[in-house]
Amino acid sequence: MRATVSLRNAARTPLIRFVGRRSIPQSVDHSPRPHPASPTGVLPDSFAAYRAKAQQHGPLGRASFSQGSIGRSPGASLGSIQPQQGVFFDRTDLPTRFHRLPYSEAEIEAIETGGASLYI
Repeated sequence: MRATVSLRNAARTPLIRFVGRRSIPQSVDHSPRPHPASPTGVLPDSFAAYRAKAQQHGPLGRASFSQGSIGRSPGASLGSIQPQQGVFFDRTDLPTRFHRLPYSEAEIEAIETGGASLYI
C-alpha cells in the first residue's frame, strides 16, 4: 500500500479559516512618530543630531574617530591598570579556596566517553 501517494492526491484544505473578504486599508499613516516607550516622546531633528548625542561603548560622534584623535594622549593618562582593593581580574588571583579543583582521572574518563564509562 502506498499511503504517501494517496495522501498527495487528496485535496488539501487549510486548517485556518478567515472570516469575511480580504480587504486592504485605503489609507495607512506611514509618517514617522516616536516609539510609545520613548523616554522623551519626540523624534530627533536629524540622524546626525541623534548620532552626535548617542552613546554605544563610547561616544558615536565623528570627532572621536577623526584623524589624530586616537592615540592623542598616552595610555598612562587613562589611570592605573591595577585592580582596586577587593577586585580581581582572574580566578587565580583569588585565595586558594576559590581556585578551580583539578579533575580526577575518573572524571576525565567520564567526560571523554560521554558518561558511558560510569555504567560499565
